[in-house]
Amino acid sequence: MYAVISTGGKQYKVSEGDVVRVEKLGLEEGETVTFDQVLLVSTDAGVNVGSPLVANATVTAKVSRNGRGKKVIIYKYKPKKTYHKKQGHRQSFTDVVIEKINA
Repeated sequence: MYAVISTGGKQYKVSEGDVVRVEKLGLEEGETVTFDQVLLVSTDAGVNVGSPLVANATVTAKVSRNGRGKKVIIYKYKPKKTYHKKQGHRQSFTDVVIEKINA
């Protein structure tokens, strides 16, 4: 059994027991979150595709950790103009453990 959920502007294929890294949710570790934007649910009976969402389908998950990713370096320059700019960015994330797919 798996589902496709949408959170943080991205779509994720999840199954029960999966650890998924999503955009920062702003929740503490150990809290429970419910994703109600379920786009597809696949069970033994078949595949249920929403238009755009599957009715009465939710995915329950538990926050396992919050953190920040590796630093990405952004370097801009213009040749022959003595212009260069170096900037770094670290994206915040939340790791969630999928507990239950309710379809």
